[in-house]
Amino acid sequence: MHITDILEEQRTTFSFEFFPPRKEEAWRELFDTIKDLERLSPSFVSVTYGAGGTTREKTHDLVVRIKDETELDPVPHLTCVCHETAEVDEILRAYAEHGISNIMALGGDPPRGKSAVECGAQDFLHAVDLVHFIRQFNGLGIHPDPRGFGIGVAGFPEGHPATPNRILEMDYLKQKVDMGADYICTQLFFDNRDFFDFRERCEISGIRVPIVAGLMPIISRRSFQRTPELALGSRYPSAFLRRIEHLETDSDIAKAGIEWTVRQCYELLENDVRGIHFYTLNRSPLTIEIFKRLGVEG
Repeated sequence: MHITDILEEQRTTFSFEFFPPRKEEAWRELFDTIKDLERLSPSFVSVTYGAGGTTREKTHDLVVRIKDETELDPVPHLTCVCHETAEVDEILRAYAEHGISNIMALGGDPPRGKSAVECGAQDFLHAVDLVHFIRQFNGLGIHPDPRGFGIGVAGFPEGHPATPNRILEMDYLKQKVDMGADYICTQLFFDNRDFFDFRERCEISGIRVPIVAGLMPIISRRSFQRTPELALGSRYPSAFLRRIEHLETDSDIAKAGIEWTVRQCYELLENDVRGIHFYTLNRSPLTIEIFKRLGVEG
């Protein structure tokens, strides 16, 4: 279903994100997770795309399998760094052929050990160029939906790490929306004040598309330590640090992580958030527990 239809029909969307495993044995475990979460009837699910397209085929395979074997609406991520126009065109044609309705258009990172310059051809310098290309592709009438692909773009409540000037950051985001983006899904955050401030900045900048909030519960000491690095500088509020600092076991940390995420959800819902997107890390128990506490389980 086109994302604009989803957002029009549902006052608040609930969605999940998965990533394609690198090892074959993990695929069965992932699909067990997907089946567990399918009964929660998410509005859509997204599938990540590795740096520089390193999981390109695996992303495509997972998206098509979700489309064919479940009732879920998959939204594949597509990054443009280190890609030529012909490659992106091929990907879009394949997704259109399989009836995929939406694309998450991202700038992305080059493969590990490479810079964007070392990738060679640079047909797309920024995510806005990819949004523009998808919009042009939509005009070709190849997609079975006459509107073509719905387009999502990323937002950064704590600020984009590559754009310290937050005025310029909002200008760049508005360019993506003006170019054809239908909604914004944010990077994960732990302080709702950052999200509310970001939403207000969007309003001031004339950005009117729905904004979906990205959340991820902390599940262990390791994830607590690694998340700020993996999530492009995401930071913990002091109240959460106080909650975690004396906990010793992963089970206690996971319990605290769930409680914090549930608290975030309640506050976001009370303040009319348009959607909540859960970064699941390909696991189902914590997400299911959060849904139960929110009273929205399937």
